[in-house]
Amino acid sequence: MEFLPISWRLQGKQALLVGGGEVALRKGRLLHRSGAILDVVAPEVCDELRQIVADSGGQLLLRPFNDADLDGCGLVICATDDRVVNAHIADLAGARNVPVNVVDNPSLGDFIFPAIVDRSPVLISISSSGASPVLARKLRSQLESSLPARWGKLADLMARFRQPLKDKLDNVGARRLFWEQALDSPIVEKVLAGKDSEAEVLLAEAIADADADKLSRGEVYLVGAGPGDPDLLTFRALRLLQKADVVLYDRLVGKGIVDLARRDAELVYVGKARDKHALPQDNINELLVHYAKQGKKVCRLKGGDPFIFGRGGEEIDLIVQEGIDFQVVPGITAASGCAAYGGIPLTHRDHAQSVRFVTGHRKD
Repeated sequence: MEFLPISWRLQGKQALLVGGGEVALRKGRLLHRSGAILDVVAPEVCDELRQIVADSGGQLLLRPFNDADLDGCGLVICATDDRVVNAHIADLAGARNVPVNVVDNPSLGDFIFPAIVDRSPVLISISSSGASPVLARKLRSQLESSLPARWGKLADLMARFRQPLKDKLDNVGARRLFWEQALDSPIVEKVLAGKDSEAEVLLAEAIADADADKLSRGEVYLVGAGPGDPDLLTFRALRLLQKADVVLYDRLVGKGIVDLARRDAELVYVGKARDKHALPQDNINELLVHYAKQGKKVCRLKGGDPFIFGRGGEEIDLIVQEGIDFQVVPGITAASGCAAYGGIPLTHRDHAQSVRFVTGHRKD
């Protein structure tokens, strides 16, 4: 990861923009929307950028850049068409530890501007780390068309009810689980349909009925991760994986899939190869019960399908005996996945009327 994506509060901060053309205007618009006080230095400045400077409370300096212009600024953007000037400003900013962006030359700067999907207060940034801004814009356009404009209204509604929920539930984990359930409820559809008052009533009722003990009840998800390609995960598998507090994963589950888990989730490797078991199966079964009885959501992530040579049946036996809630998510087993990728139909009306899955190993 070449750049760390962060959300930077710029309200009231001094920002310096060097340049006055179309490229500078685009950066000026973003800085103004973020609440920065914008100073612009350039011999010529377009009318819209002049107005932005005035509205932000900044200064317009109609002349070439000089070193003293960096005094007091919190960040600087070089948007001139002179590479020598841009490099000089970047060097000065670096010496003063002032973050700098050099438009169209990310190697000279400290930060870059992502493509942004704005559903304020929800913001989605997409970056190619400067490798392909056109690709980032393409991805943004796809997200723009698929994300309803009212997601911001939903975030506002949740923000207004954060304190009432905190008053009702003093447990952070229970509150997180409440919001996860709320986002899978009719409340979301009410907001997206513009029925804000109805959504507010439903949310208030849900908070009044919220029970920390019920919310904190442990559960086990037996999730089939498929044959290794993250794109072959089902939507449900991805949703439960990202909901889990603990993830127990097998040797055959690829890193790209494990990386989709929540960043704060506990990851436990329980992989097995022939005669090489990180944990014996009985210990894995007991571990699932152990975590679930602590009130945690536990994802048992398996390569392929949980019930095709996946020992999911053995794990469910103990889970059921202990009265623990569970869900099973089927996955594409490698047997059918590899055949499909190879263009081989496992059943064909003319040639193959049955399929057999056979293991070369017995339990012992």
